Amino acid sequence: MQDPVNHPKHYTEHPSGIECIQITEHMSFNLGNALKYIWRCDLKKDAVEDLRKAMWYIQREIEKRVNPKEVRKDSIQHYTGSFTNAPNTGTGDCGK
Repeated sequence: MQDPVNHPKHYTEHPSGIECIQITEHMSFNLGNALKYIWRCDLKKDAVEDLRKAMWYIQREIEKRVNPKEVRKDSIQHYTGSFTNAPNTGTGDCGK
């Protein structure tokens, strides 16, 4: 029986037989999310959307490494409602 909360189909059907989280939990937040979107892009309806989300997280990681103070400023704006460039992953889906 499929478990959409603990083992979503788009994470368990990879040809390798392992789940994405087994790799991403050892990565930084941005890189883990980028890999997650790349991992599942062909297992969901809109591969291009997931690839764009991966690019957003990769760009964010690059910016963080190049200019960490600016990324922190953007994060603070995000929590005050001013940050609008984050990918839309749906309401309450925790990125699944």
